[in-house]
Amino acid sequence: MSKTSVTMSNAQELAVPARAASRRQIGLKNTSRGYGMVAIVLHWLVALCVIGLFALGVWMTELTYYDDWYKRGPDLHKSIGILLLFAMLARVVWRATNIRPEHEPGTGALQRRIADSVHILLYILLFAMMISGYLISTADGKPIHVFGLFPVPATISGIPNQEDIAGEVHWYLALIVISLASLHALAALKHHFIDRDRTLIKMLGIRSHRTTNPDSKENM
Repeated sequence: MSKTSVTMSNAQELAVPARAASRRQIGLKNTSRGYGMVAIVLHWLVALCVIGLFALGVWMTELTYYDDWYKRGPDLHKSIGILLLFAMLARVVWRATNIRPEHEPGTGALQRRIADSVHILLYILLFAMMISGYLISTADGKPIHVFGLFPVPATISGIPNQEDIAGEVHWYLALIVISLASLHALAALKHHFIDRDRTLIKMLGIRSHRTTNPDSKENM
């Protein structure tokens, strides 16, 4: 057997465990290289709820008293909103008790600060939006019934114009959240298709050997 054949054979043997490692299932917890399954599920669950609630909220503004969904729509909106609150609380706890994956090589210091700031701002805005929604729903002192399974009692009610003021705040917060979430999504696509790094892939739960574009600017 020639030296070339031996070298190729050794390379193939070394490649087998590497491929097997890349196919390993994602664990529950985060690692320095990627997000765990819990973080991924919570991220996409929150994203779907926010988009769905925004679409439902906009659609509800067109309903009239005689529409079948005039009461059903708000009840659904409130119930999902409460579940979103629980998901966000779980996400905060999980984030605080897990390590965060490292930024991709080639991501400049300014980009890292902006990304971290946007994440924190989204968390703050989401909680503010849910609190304002709660104040709308409980302005009359009645609890929120979550899919008929359990009630969430009214703790603050009777404030003059509470429903109107909270409703105005809720609407503008929703617009800001959707705008920031859209920019967040565009940034993820930019990382994937232009920078060609693993930023989006990590949150999709896909194992990949993709490396950062060598032309990326370190000081952006």
